[in-house]
Amino acid sequence: MRTPRHFWKASAVVAAGLSGALVLQAVTGQESTGSHADGTPGPVTSKAETTALRISADGTSASLGKRDTAPFSMLGVTWADPSSRVGGTVEVRTRAAGTQTWSRWLTLDGDSGQGENGAARGGTEPAWVGPSDGVEVRIDGKNSARLPKGLRLDMVDPGSGEVTGLEPAAYAVEETGVPDPSATEPGTGTEPQPDTTVPETPASETASSAPSSPEPSAPEPSTPDPSVTGPTATVSPSAPDTSSPTASPSPSASVPPAPPSTAPRPSITSRAAWGADESISPEEPGYLPGEKIKAVVVHHTAESNDYTCDQGPAVVRGIYAYHVKQLGWKDLGYNFLVDKCGTVYEGRKGGVDRPVLGAHAYGFNSETTGISVLGTYTATAPSTAAMTSVARIAAWKLGQYGVDPTGTATLTTGDSGRSYSGKTWAKGAQLALPAIHGHRDGYNTQCPGDAFYDNLATIRAWAGGPVSGLTLKSVTGSETSGSTTYTKAGITVNWSAATPAALISKYDVLVDGKAVATAAGTATSAKATLAAGTHQVAVRAVHQSGRTATTAAATVVAETTAPTFAAKPNLALRTGTVGTSAVPLTLKWKATDGTALREVRLTAPTAKTYGPTVTSANHTAASGAATTWSMTAHDRAGNTATASVAGTPLILQESSAAKSGTWTTKSSSSYLGGKSYTSSSKNASLSWTFTGRSVAWVVSRATTSGQAHIYVDGTKAATVDLKSSTTKYRDAIWTKTWSSSAKHTIKIVVAGTSGRPAVTTDGIVHLK
Repeated sequence: MRTPRHFWKASAVVAAGLSGALVLQAVTGQESTGSHADGTPGPVTSKAETTALRISADGTSASLGKRDTAPFSMLGVTWADPSSRVGGTVEVRTRAAGTQTWSRWLTLDGDSGQGENGAARGGTEPAWVGPSDGVEVRIDGKNSARLPKGLRLDMVDPGSGEVTGLEPAAYAVEETGVPDPSATEPGTGTEPQPDTTVPETPASETASSAPSSPEPSAPEPSTPDPSVTGPTATVSPSAPDTSSPTASPSPSASVPPAPPSTAPRPSITSRAAWGADESISPEEPGYLPGEKIKAVVVHHTAESNDYTCDQGPAVVRGIYAYHVKQLGWKDLGYNFLVDKCGTVYEGRKGGVDRPVLGAHAYGFNSETTGISVLGTYTATAPSTAAMTSVARIAAWKLGQYGVDPTGTATLTTGDSGRSYSGKTWAKGAQLALPAIHGHRDGYNTQCPGDAFYDNLATIRAWAGGPVSGLTLKSVTGSETSGSTTYTKAGITVNWSAATPAALISKYDVLVDGKAVATAAGTATSAKATLAAGTHQVAVRAVHQSGRTATTAAATVVAETTAPTFAAKPNLALRTGTVGTSAVPLTLKWKATDGTALREVRLTAPTAKTYGPTVTSANHTAASGAATTWSMTAHDRAGNTATASVAGTPLILQESSAAKSGTWTTKSSSSYLGGKSYTSSSKNASLSWTFTGRSVAWVVSRATTSGQAHIYVDGTKAATVDLKSSTTKYRDAIWTKTWSSSAKHTIKIVVAGTSGRPAVTTDGIVHLK
């Protein structure tokens, strides 16, 4: 429950020679419990202090020396006449609370291009500086123009949301600075503040909180071109509506409808949720004269980016308090605010789904809605989270009125003006601007900052679609070779997109142009199953607008047929050095596949992998040991086939041969079994009979070795020369292989070569 409470009034006079007295004025207000009985958030009260600036004798500069202050987190410089502006440079610096650390000088925008009809004061953009307890101000004149009268510093403490004994539980301002002797500041400190209590109405995420009797929309003020400067303070966009400075809502006015949108509504933090004290802005909201939003104006609040995500609501409360209590606006100027973490805040009251008339874009308020990102984005772009939220809010609001976020809006100017780029127009002109444009497009201001402005094209693309940067990264099946992926049936399709997921409705996996799988907008992959054959696979992204983008297609071959061994694995003895543990042999095979053979793997007795075109490999095997050679053929789709062959190499030494002629036994550890036969007698012979499918003759060789004739099953098969430039032992010099195992006889006959007749042999090896 909230009960009225009266607070004390105090004044503090600063040291002589400074700019004046610091006056605090407390008013009747209401105590905030921080939450309602039902647990929903309650209003959070704010406090403010003001102090007048010292004006130079020629009126072209002003300052406020370093001084201690009560705690505050937001500040701005204001002046008496809301139709004036500061032509010079306004700079402030602050001291972090509880420290002796002073910030760098921060420049405030002295001509924001905003303003409220009937405003009490003019002012710079407010700046969030974080918890502070000291301040210094300097204003340098420009072109010798006199500064506006009644310059003062306004410091706002937006409150913590918790009521303590040291923190008033109501909005304990209007405080006033010392008036400039040459100016009277209307509406500041001389009028008692009314005890206004507005019942709290929690905002809903799904329904409008618009009142039933809105204030009629006031026309845009008629002022000279704000870019023109003269010897005195020029007219600003905040010129009051002198015909009805405090217009009351018309009892007969109706709340405009909340049309459905073509885009989904993002999550919005309601005024109640960020702690808006509705008692300080009791006026009814106004709505766009045509009840239609034609464009979105993007702003930055031109303040520090150093706030934390948790401080976002306090920053919004500070801007709200500054606009309403310090400048005398009827409510917060922006329709929506977004912090750097992407949280969206309801701005001006009247219903987030209604065409609420804001005070954010001089000359264009009556046809637009304003979105401001908390922070300064001159050199650094806002975070992706913030820009995503801007795009979502813009798409939703424009979608209510059939406006394409990527299109152009034709706006009727409420007054003559000049853009930041130098373009000028007359009052009532028809001005074509992007449906989502920066404040600088309609006013001579840097807002929303160079870095942010450069990203508006991206925001338009995100908001309006189609999805940008859509790329098919890979299709995962069994294997991808070149540009083709192979699989048995299942695939995983992977993609990426530049458009944030929050703006994407879904993804479709297309196979031969037809959607076979659907994934959420947050997904980056999906699975699909293909029928056998060659297919074209692509990804289609569906933007929340319904616009689509499709990737280039990838070729995918689905196959379930296994490879085949056209020639089963087989073994043959080969030439080389023979040992009892290593008999040289060759493994041969031939594997084929109907689509694409990937490789053939030898899995036993050892592991080797061979490419698809390889059909043989050299190996060794132990003599007398039966060995099985197992192979697996793999195609690129993941299908496999297996085959194997078994063989046993056996050594038949020279002593087991049938001899004719003269042979001499020789002994050496280099010979098989330590012995060999040698003969220099022409026609001396040795014969071996065996059963097998491959045979090799094993000899010793030297420079003096001669030739021998070889007979297979009684038929001369070859004459071999054993001569070698280097000495060799246990050398399989000749081999013979048959297609199948059978009984054979091998006979060697000494040829009696002139000058080198000797032949030395260790016997034969045959493959059983």
